[in-house]
Amino acid sequence: MTYCLGIKVRSGLVAIADTRLTSGTEVSSNRKITVHEVENHSLFVMTSGLRSVRDKAITYFREVLLEQDRSFNKLYKAVNAFGEQVKRVAKEDKESIIASGLSFNLNAIVGGQLEDDNEHKLYQLYPEGNWVEVDSGSLFKVIGNSGYGKPLLFRNLTYETSLAEALKIGFLAFDATRVSANDVDYPLDVVIYPDSSFHMTEYRLEKDDMDEISHQWSALLNNSVRKLPTYWMDPIFEKIKAGKQ
Repeated sequence: MTYCLGIKVRSGLVAIADTRLTSGTEVSSNRKITVHEVENHSLFVMTSGLRSVRDKAITYFREVLLEQDRSFNKLYKAVNAFGEQVKRVAKEDKESIIASGLSFNLNAIVGGQLEDDNEHKLYQLYPEGNWVEVDSGSLFKVIGNSGYGKPLLFRNLTYETSLAEALKIGFLAFDATRVSANDVDYPLDVVIYPDSSFHMTEYRLEKDDMDEISHQWSALLNNSVRKLPTYWMDPIFEKIKAGKQ
């Protein structure tokens, strides 16, 4: 499985992707985020789904970028081009993939900014090649193992959240997923894009880098649970006590 998270706030984009690959009993590690930068063209692509589909679609898309990059002045045009490559792979391989008992299930998150975009953009692309855009009303997209970290994201992210806070919240969402699912793990790749900078900063976090933060967060959670008021439970336990008499 996979954990890829894209966050959009006013000041920029945060992208987080785990690197764990699981195939039957075999476990390996591989990068799931690709960055492309040429002058005022900056974008990243994160993917989840079948590795063979992902690699083929990304390879085709890299060729398109090399040949047609200058024709994409807005990010949605590049996303459309990537969607066409996903559909190309589906046309070539989907029938045989389904015949072998697997699903054609490539999903992607694409973010960045091209020269004529008025701000940074974030999109989720589906296996059919269509997409939705993330805006100030829906600040993030998760692909892969998506359920465990969403409560943290919904409760803590706002459009005014700083990039540093967004990264912190994004890491905690990943950590919640990591401790709940054995198919998501370190190393963790991070990409930060400040609005209108046309430059993405990439960084890799290892388990040893983040163990202390993870343990501190666990301790803070446990302490917060103990400090929560209990008055709302009193009628319940009073009823239990009365029933025993």
